[in-house]
Amino acid sequence: MSVITDLEAVPFSATLRASTRAAHERANHSGYMNALFGGELALKGYTRLAIQYYFIYQAIEQVSDAMAADAVGREFVFDELRRLPNLAADMAFLVGPDWRETIRPLAATEAYVRRVHEASGWAGGYVAHHYTRYLGDIAGGQMIRRLLAKNYGVTEDGALFYHFDGIGSAPAFRDRYRAKLNAAPWSDAERAKLIDESLVAFECNIAVFTELAGEMDNYRTA
Repeated sequence: MSVITDLEAVPFSATLRASTRAAHERANHSGYMNALFGGELALKGYTRLAIQYYFIYQAIEQVSDAMAADAVGREFVFDELRRLPNLAADMAFLVGPDWRETIRPLAATEAYVRRVHEASGWAGGYVAHHYTRYLGDIAGGQMIRRLLAKNYGVTEDGALFYHFDGIGSAPAFRDRYRAKLNAAPWSDAERAKLIDESLVAFECNIAVFTELAGEMDNYRTA
């Protein structure tokens, strides 16, 4: 009978989660997020973040379209996750009817978008960014959904980005996603590379928060 080591018994999804936990915490406790959750920002302060999400998800979902033809990548293309339609409705509410002509990405957002495209030359790079964003939105992002309702009275348009009505049970969907991570035919080296790219994705996110923090004085509550 073969002996299975503790390392071999740990699912890849658990290793990925543990490896990115510290970066995740740094993102959650950035100056911008602390101000948002502390009630220090007017709705326009949140709108600045939503605008960045539009450009980030536009990039990820463009790559999703291309990954539909990849044997591994297509396993992580979920039409029910797509955020752009909801973000478009949020932009119309938060920015106005001319939002397409007026919104612009921050420099950090432009760098994030470039990294998404650069990393997605292989399925693991795509998954690193996809996993970092969508699973976070399904879970922790719901705290922002509640904040928008409590602090600004925004529950539908303006907060639709956080509505995941198409996935059914969120815990069941996350379990399904993690099972796909565990089953994907990546070598140990590829799994290590995916973890590294997930850490890069978190750093890209933190860079966006840092740039947003630099302009917070323009959007503070009275």
